[in-house]
Amino acid sequence: MLLSLIPALAMVAASPAVDPPDRRPNIVLILADDLGPGDLGGSVAPTPQIDRMASEGTSFSRYYSAAPICSPSRCGLLTGQSPGRWRITSYLQTKAGNRACGQADFLDPAAPSLPRVLKSAGYATEHVGKWHLGGGRDVVDAPKFAAYGYDLGLGTYESPEPHPDLTAREWIWSAVDPVKRWDRTRWMVDRTLDFLRSHPDQPCFVNLWLDDPHTPWVPSAEDQEAKPDGRASGKANTPARLKGVMIELDRQVGRLLQELRDHPSSRPTLVLFLSDNGPLPPFAGQARTGKLKGSKLSLYEGGIRLPFIAWGPGLVPAGKTNAATVLTAFDLFPSLARIAGAELPIGYQGDGEDLSPAILGASEPIRTRPVFWEYGRGGTGFAYPAPKNRSPDLAMLDGDWKILANLDGSGTELYDLARDPQESVNLATERPEAAARLQEALLRWRKTLP
Repeated sequence: MLLSLIPALAMVAASPAVDPPDRRPNIVLILADDLGPGDLGGSVAPTPQIDRMASEGTSFSRYYSAAPICSPSRCGLLTGQSPGRWRITSYLQTKAGNRACGQADFLDPAAPSLPRVLKSAGYATEHVGKWHLGGGRDVVDAPKFAAYGYDLGLGTYESPEPHPDLTAREWIWSAVDPVKRWDRTRWMVDRTLDFLRSHPDQPCFVNLWLDDPHTPWVPSAEDQEAKPDGRASGKANTPARLKGVMIELDRQVGRLLQELRDHPSSRPTLVLFLSDNGPLPPFAGQARTGKLKGSKLSLYEGGIRLPFIAWGPGLVPAGKTNAATVLTAFDLFPSLARIAGAELPIGYQGDGEDLSPAILGASEPIRTRPVFWEYGRGGTGFAYPAPKNRSPDLAMLDGDWKILANLDGSGTELYDLARDPQESVNLATERPEAAARLQEALLRWRKTLP
């Protein structure tokens, strides 16, 4: 049955007739911020609602983000292309900081855009929450949300259109924001539900991009410190405060899903839950990365290998864990376009693959292309984690082989992830032919970037 679902959806999308009814699914993409695999399942805090989501859907144990830091990760997800193609290589900040990283001040609106593709196929499109692809600080000329294909954009401070409920001051959050730091996830979920309710006869695509569990961890008023100018800061980032943040995040994800259970629409809804990059701090023993090496700002597994749950009654099989398919953020562009019955842009050349059958649980396809990453170009423009978690600047995954190297070809590391997912044994010396072959492909790829 699931094998026939994708062609059926595409046929409905292509037909101008109202009968049969349009059954293309609503799509809600929940992007948590700096969430690691160890943050779920009770290791840091009880997450019964997200655990239930996994039990009712399909989990992927080999999902990879597009980068180990927010802006390029989000760029790769939105475009289906390596963020370096669009000169986004670190988090977007001040113009001077962007220049230090050799990057643009915002995502070029000429770039491919998943919401634009879905909008062209008849979807209503909304962005709610963190953006971080341009705007904020001294970048005042970033394109509005509509330039990327959104009908409605409700951003936080680091966006072209920060919502006043979240930004009473010119900063990421303040003590006088109408919606407090610990209440933002609820507000974002409410705006998502409002948008879905307001389009009962039209398929919807919503980017629900959360702030949490990015530091500072502020689960209550007692955990923030107000400054004289109205801005605020968090107190020490302790495990107890992370636990409070995760409990609220889990509660709000559960509230969204329960609303969809209690009030099903005439069309199915596909909800994806994932993270933009690895956690920081990772905690002792790499607890937040699930014992994987690395963290946010690192191309080791702990910086880019993340949770991914697909949930959709009638669309996605329940209780399944897919450990075979390497799924990446780059794959979401062609995969969700296929599920929505949308045409890819003419001449589009993505860095992902259509793995929609895997997302819908019909099969476990093995990807046919390697995956490439870049983070860091030396100097002082880039932030790096603690030395033990700092990786080389480039990485490539080809099957179970993962190679890392610096831009000049130094620092080569080779791992067999099937046997060593913790990247504890560097095989570059033991397997010199494989290391040389893979490194040559990695450096050749890097030369294709601007």
